[in-house]
Amino acid sequence: MSVAVVNKSLPPLNWLRAFEASARHLSFTHAAQELHMTQSAVSQQIKSLENFLGKPLFHRRTRALELTEAAMTYLPTVQEAFAALLVGTRALVGVDRDQVLEVQSNLAFSVFWLAPRLGRLFERHPWINVNVTTALWAPERTAAAADIEIRFGRSEWDGAKGERLLQGNFFPVCAPGVEAELKDIDAVLEKRLFDCSGLSCNWERWLSGQNRSLPNGKVVNWASTFVVSLAAAQAGIGVAMAHEAVADDLLKRGLLKRPFDFALPMEEAYYLITPPSKSASPAVAAFAEWIKEESRADPG
Repeated sequence: MSVAVVNKSLPPLNWLRAFEASARHLSFTHAAQELHMTQSAVSQQIKSLENFLGKPLFHRRTRALELTEAAMTYLPTVQEAFAALLVGTRALVGVDRDQVLEVQSNLAFSVFWLAPRLGRLFERHPWINVNVTTALWAPERTAAAADIEIRFGRSEWDGAKGERLLQGNFFPVCAPGVEAELKDIDAVLEKRLFDCSGLSCNWERWLSGQNRSLPNGKVVNWASTFVVSLAAAQAGIGVAMAHEAVADDLLKRGLLKRPFDFALPMEEAYYLITPPSKSASPAVAAFAEWIKEESRADPG
């Protein structure tokens, strides 16, 4: 197949960049800020891509975006293509791989645990440059350019085995002042409840540990990341389920409170993964040694 035929079958690269950034942020405005474009320009590029594909990629809600099924199918392919371009470009221009490190982890771990501790990494290794990428969907398919991953879940994924970093316990949290209203579990169940979807460290399991259950008709509000559910708790909207890795710094700073001491051990954990195809560069080795020391010092 000729290059001309292939090019006619592919949308412009800038349309795909606008789609990938908008899908990650679920916001045209935030994508525009990342890409140094106007919001209207991003929106127009998304419309052009949708016309090219003949399928809508976003459900445009009031103040929010949702991916369509077509977008969720297409997104990993686009991300893998960009990752391949990144790897190939680095090889061509000769980026110093000894000093640059690509880290992929989920959003909550990156925001609540990793970012507040990076200062200690830079104090020890001032020469290192760390790029952090967060993934909301299929991390095992979107980490082609990552030197190191921190994954949340079980210890093995399709041939990649993780070294456990953090596990710990899970428990409810609320805004300061709200804990005084939560004298018992009945008082908690009168509040709006928040949780992170798809995990075993949830309200049902925590309540069962105290021989209780959700009342009939009681609804739990779900989020795809602890960043959302803990923000709702901080705002005093309700009570959120949390665990030590994502909540401990917020608790120490007084931004969240634990209304009960009762906690249960988690089944999921955070694992450190170095893909087999990657060589252990000095940056990889330095980061891996540092994060393992940090995790040993962490109560989680």
